[in-house]
Amino acid sequence: MDTSWMERTSLLVGKKGLEKLNNAHVLIVGLGGVGSYAAEAIARAGVGKMTIIDGDTVDPTNRNRQLQALSTTHGMNKAALIGERIRLINPEIDLTVLDEFKNPDDMKEILKTKFSYVIDAIDSISPKLYLLSTAYWNNQKIISSMGAGGKMDPTKIKIADISKTCICPLAQYVRKRLRYMNIYKGIKTVFSDELPAKYSIMKTDGSKYKKSAYGTISYLPAAFGLTCASVVIKEIVQYKEIKG
Repeated sequence: MDTSWMERTSLLVGKKGLEKLNNAHVLIVGLGGVGSYAAEAIARAGVGKMTIIDGDTVDPTNRNRQLQALSTTHGMNKAALIGERIRLINPEIDLTVLDEFKNPDDMKEILKTKFSYVIDAIDSISPKLYLLSTAYWNNQKIISSMGAGGKMDPTKIKIADISKTCICPLAQYVRKRLRYMNIYKGIKTVFSDELPAKYSIMKTDGSKYKKSAYGTISYLPAAFGLTCASVVIKEIVQYKEIKG
């Protein structure tokens, strides 16, 4: 196995850290502005096994924030495109690409596999809630991205339990719905306590479980995705922060 490309990572996490990453299996659900960057960061960290899921195709409006969205990829499947990038980064990776929307029963079957970590980068409420609740009741480690739309300040991004989230309208709604499922805490999230720009919201056609959307800027969803990836990678290698 060629590990020369991991030299700089090895300097930071050590040989044991590299082994832990190589032995890990990470599931990423949703490969839009948040999930695409999370997936690439996970791959570049040297995770040995990944499963990525997204049934959507690239739309021209995705080009302002999604890694795989180019003028040449309109109409192409997001998961397949990210899968190609991941294999070019690490040809030896054990990668499963699921390029279709998964219903609740499908997700229940997928989550029977014990993952090292699950990243929830879904921006539609019903699929998101089902993934979170299923992962929770199956004792899967999960990090969930809350709302990255309508925001401009990456310094407002926080990592906290779902019970500690604030300001974010999506987090508020997810908290409320999870309580109906008897889930009050125990789900780690990435959220922002920046007030969203309400003037930037628009109504959608309601397809794909989504009735509205905020305006977005190029770097903010990416910052959410990279923050999600950082949580996963640090926990896998059991990184201990150096105290000054």
